[in-house]
Amino acid sequence: MRLTAADHAAVSAAVTAAELRSDGEIVTIVARSSDAYHDVGLHYAVLAMLLVLSLLAAFPQAVDVVHVFTGDAWGEHVSTGTALTIATVSAAVTFLAVRYLLAIRPLRMALTPRATKARRVHARALALFRASAEHRTIAATGVLLYLSLDEHRAEIIADAGIHDRVSPDVWGHAMASLVTALKDGRPGDGMAAAVQEIGDVLAEHFPRSAGDTNELPDRLIEL
Repeated sequence: MRLTAADHAAVSAAVTAAELRSDGEIVTIVARSSDAYHDVGLHYAVLAMLLVLSLLAAFPQAVDVVHVFTGDAWGEHVSTGTALTIATVSAAVTFLAVRYLLAIRPLRMALTPRATKARRVHARALALFRASAEHRTIAATGVLLYLSLDEHRAEIIADAGIHDRVSPDVWGHAMASLVTALKDGRPGDGMAAAVQEIGDVLAEHFPRSAGDTNELPDRLIEL
């Protein structure tokens, strides 16, 4: 899922139109992903390794099947040293196999818990808000609309001047418009629709004053 030049133009035009109706400033940012989630792959690899060791501990007789490789074909059981070697090698092979398997990004993304994705997207959105919109307008009326494509998640974060007068649940309609279009594979249309909804809220609470100027860029920023 990618945004085209037409999507960029539509979102930027929506921002310009929304800001003509209010003193608010809307910043739109879209990112391919909010995190690489390499730590998730590492965590799964460690869990798989521990699972193998747990199974060997629960069923120690399983290592006896390799007694033919110990050099003592007549031995009833493998030695303790051999058993420990088998356990160590098995754990190491399992760790490396899972770690390299989850180096495949789509698989790693599919196995990443939704709660983890939500936290990472929110953290990235907050960091971008602080860098691009927070306290960058005279009346603290900046709003960030952030979309993270791989996670299929979005965030709306408002500056202090807006947050004090508009409760977070007011942005629900904007988020619903974005999510609906995103599910249909139309991220550009979704962001444009969300911007229009945000503009409606800003126009209601912060109608445009005579001396209002454009303080933040209207163009869609794609990371």
